[in-house]
Amino acid sequence: MIYNNLIYLVVVIFILSTNSIPDAPLLGAGFTSLIFVLKAAFFFLLVRFTYGGKRVTQAADYFSAELKLSILAIISLAIDVYFLDCQYYFARLPGTHSLPVLTSLAGILLFFFYLCLIWYGARKSYGTVFGRQHAGFTFIKTNLKNNLPIILPWLTLSLLADILLLLPFPAVKKFFQSSWGEPLFFLIFFILLAVAFPEIIRRLWGCRPMPPGLVRSHIENFCSRQGLKYADILVWPLFEGLVLTAGIMGLIRRFRYILFTPALLRNLTVEEVDAVMAHEIGHVKRYHLQLYIVLLLGFSLIAQLGSYLFMYVLLKSDHFYELSALLGKKTDTVLIFVSTIALLLLLIFYFRIVFGFFMRNFERQADLHAMESMGSSQGIVNALEKVAWLSGNIRELPSWHHFGIAERVDFLSRCQQDRVQIGRHHRKVYGALLLYIFVLAGTGFTLWKMPDDLLQRAPLDHLTRLYQEKAGEEPNNALWYQLLGDLHQGRKFYAQAIASYEKGLQIAPDHPEIMNNLAWILLTAEDAQIADPARALMLARKAVEEKPAGYIFDTLALAFWLNGFTERARQAEERAIALDPENRDYYRKQLEKFSATRQMN
Repeated sequence: MIYNNLIYLVVVIFILSTNSIPDAPLLGAGFTSLIFVLKAAFFFLLVRFTYGGKRVTQAADYFSAELKLSILAIISLAIDVYFLDCQYYFARLPGTHSLPVLTSLAGILLFFFYLCLIWYGARKSYGTVFGRQHAGFTFIKTNLKNNLPIILPWLTLSLLADILLLLPFPAVKKFFQSSWGEPLFFLIFFILLAVAFPEIIRRLWGCRPMPPGLVRSHIENFCSRQGLKYADILVWPLFEGLVLTAGIMGLIRRFRYILFTPALLRNLTVEEVDAVMAHEIGHVKRYHLQLYIVLLLGFSLIAQLGSYLFMYVLLKSDHFYELSALLGKKTDTVLIFVSTIALLLLLIFYFRIVFGFFMRNFERQADLHAMESMGSSQGIVNALEKVAWLSGNIRELPSWHHFGIAERVDFLSRCQQDRVQIGRHHRKVYGALLLYIFVLAGTGFTLWKMPDDLLQRAPLDHLTRLYQEKAGEEPNNALWYQLLGDLHQGRKFYAQAIASYEKGLQIAPDHPEIMNNLAWILLTAEDAQIADPARALMLARKAVEEKPAGYIFDTLALAFWLNGFTERARQAEERAIALDPENRDYYRKQLEKFSATRQMN
């Protein structure tokens, strides 16, 4: 369940961090509150129904019900975010302006509210399955402590980043605003957290050192023979200690802990405990913990490229703009919503397929290490079969992050009979890792080479195509050629812009906007073959006759100045200020430039 909870909370963080906060809520506060209360009540009724009667009698039933209700909790949160605009209200809480992470934290607390409803409704079934009754709030507190470590890394990093941005140091802000600053910050601190985090987890999970005795001494001797260095051996009270499992957490010896649940130590023989221990050591020997970090960080890289490409395709699609018009929403709002849905699907695919593939095959590598360390597969096979039987006959139960126990046992039996399959499996895993690293390298190279203005280009490409189509449909309408010229000019495609403006002037020779914009290109183009101040002066003079606006007088002033008529340039700029006082600051800077030239002369 820990792996499932990790995915759930990653999805929740993703929903909250990618959604934009609206300028105004879609519904009123009163109506929003009513819908939220009714939805929460309906959700709790579903929880009571799911755990009611005799529907949950075994551990597998309990975990299956929790899985379905957790997915329903994510859907409920998505409704709160996308339709009830909960983040609009969260953003008005004290401190959220200075620390934006608090808005997302409020959303996570809302998700935990749904989880608390699940845990409160599940406590009686939990007592039936695991043999220990809890008061409602005690059970909720226990589950919160089990899930808190999953969000702490993200919360710590995000809060630290927000605090650093509040510091009065321009270099810090410049660092975070750079294309590599924020990713580099998160990478460094994520690795530091990954190293030290086991110390926090063991306290939150209530793990305690295994007391001295025969069992601890035997485990210590076994680890010594295997060459494993660690900080301590802990008793792990997961689900009252009734779950049969073990684990190793920690990348370095100082923060590496070996975990055993009491049920596993109580029900397995010495040989079987050794086999389980050898399995966990196999994860360390094969560097699986480090590889998991690579796989987690790799997703952020893949998701970044995927989001860019997906948004680029959307912004170039006519259907996207039709959808925005149909919904009556701004294109950026619809873009974020649709992109979030797509990235959620990518996240689910990545963790279930890619991450799941490596997890399942890493487990097989650990099983093989146990078999080779013990000299036979019998110990690990017996341990697996016993775990399957005592956990509610889950031998045939599939899992996205583990092969089913029956599959694992069959694989070990085949490898015991044919040792060639051991090397074949290792080659399969490392071949897949090599391919994955190749994909990551290609992703990183593509992001590095990708133009910074890629997403800005897409809507311009769409508009260019649209205006070209309109110009074809209405060949006598100069407006479309003006708009085409403006788009080309904004992208510094001066030759195409001039061609569009010239076509517009053929249709409407006295069009002031087209004359002004064409004159501006002829005055400001860096290409000497395009620049033509003399013609620009002629066009600007005619444009102000047709439309005496401030910005057109500014073009005329620049034309006078570049043609050597400094005093007339100053007079034209003064006229621009009189007609357009709102932009006087810009015009005054132009006057200063003209005056400086006159003084030099």
